[in-house]
Amino acid sequence: MLNRNCIAMLSFCMLLCFSGLTQAQQKKLLPLKVSANGRYFETSDGKPFFWLGDTGWLLFTRLTREETEQYLDDRRKKGFNVIQVMVLPAVTAANIYGDSALIRTNVGQTLTTTGNQHTDSVQYDYWDHVDFVVSKAAQKGLYLALVPVWGSPVKAGLVTAKDAGTYASFLADRYKHAPNIIWMNGGDIKGSDGMDVWLTIGKTLQQKDPGHLITFHPRGRTQSSDWFHDAPWLAFNMFQSGHRRYNQDTAAIDKQYGEDNWKYVNADYNRKPVKPVIDGEPSYEGIPQGLHDPIEPFWEDKDVRRYGYWSVFAGACGYTYGHNAVMQMHKHGDGKGVYGVREYWEDAINAPGAGQMKYLRELICSRNYAARIPDQSLIAEDGKGYQHLQATRGKDYAFIYSYTGKNMAVNMGRIQGSRVKAAWYDPRNGQTKEIGTYPNKGVIVFDPPGEEKEGNDWVLVMDSVK
Repeated sequence: MLNRNCIAMLSFCMLLCFSGLTQAQQKKLLPLKVSANGRYFETSDGKPFFWLGDTGWLLFTRLTREETEQYLDDRRKKGFNVIQVMVLPAVTAANIYGDSALIRTNVGQTLTTTGNQHTDSVQYDYWDHVDFVVSKAAQKGLYLALVPVWGSPVKAGLVTAKDAGTYASFLADRYKHAPNIIWMNGGDIKGSDGMDVWLTIGKTLQQKDPGHLITFHPRGRTQSSDWFHDAPWLAFNMFQSGHRRYNQDTAAIDKQYGEDNWKYVNADYNRKPVKPVIDGEPSYEGIPQGLHDPIEPFWEDKDVRRYGYWSVFAGACGYTYGHNAVMQMHKHGDGKGVYGVREYWEDAINAPGAGQMKYLRELICSRNYAARIPDQSLIAEDGKGYQHLQATRGKDYAFIYSYTGKNMAVNMGRIQGSRVKAAWYDPRNGQTKEIGTYPNKGVIVFDPPGEEKEGNDWVLVMDSVK
């Protein structure tokens, strides 16, 4: 169990890596910016911010106001601080109340009324509802990463660059003063599909709303940096490691990193100019491996943990979790749903993986987050595939993650001190078990608890002995 010192350290981490959980923090929610070293996010007053996201893609269109509060409250309590949402899933988008977003499906003509969500329920419209969600999220200390328009209508030729510019101007004017907005251009699409639209949206948002970060959400197995790394509007890189397992990749896939999402991080971490990087869509909990065939095995909590620890320890500035039923807000009466969904959103918010994500943030933020770097030189003997070990460290601490609980041969001497105190951190429950104190030299083999198998994941924690 955590001792008093660990509890105190984790309490401090909640302030260091801003989470938006207290009333005082809610009132002082500040826009995000990129740190001076280009590796992570900060609030505008300079406090490091660790992104722990959830994919609530259809939040604006599928949930009532009451359901919205239920969902946001749950995600806040579970430690999430960013919700990824589609503003327009399609040009025919309408909310749960039947309010359409657009006039004649033209993104250049948003359908607004003279009333608003606070004073006139008769005139309550699609954009008033978006306003409501943005406001409620801010009150609860949550940021919204908003996708202006999803990739599919753009790829289908239903959005022109001219109309996209008009629409982006509308969004920027409406939400530039909201403290909790992040813009997520694209939407499960290659940047080369509709390039003029994406460039127009990115440039317009940057010009008219310079106070909010902008990224690009690409298709599976690709990275925003494939097209936009040097774009002035791209504040940070995002990749989608996707929903396939190793043997489901084919030669037609652009990237051959497979499930090794840490390789995407490595690629972007070493690009110039330096920009933060994050896995914005790994395999969802409760979705078939390969996405489309429900006969295939479904991804589980152990898998979302692996993606999280691998990518963050490789240098990512945070991590986005997702659940099949939650991302589509699957409800009773919806019929079969898509992607073999087997649960309803109000049950799926309590899936094991969702409750375990906070332990990743708590661990990372329990040490000096701002000084952390990836460092594979800690690992004397690495493995391939699920046997891969991923290491990160500061000056006086190091973390090494094993997904299978395999023995860790560690090169000592990479952190300060003549001795180190070692412990095992359990990603399933956030508990720490001390191992002992060791000389900080040579190679030491650490044997994680339990049987070596997939999902018996552990983090080796080493701290310098002062």
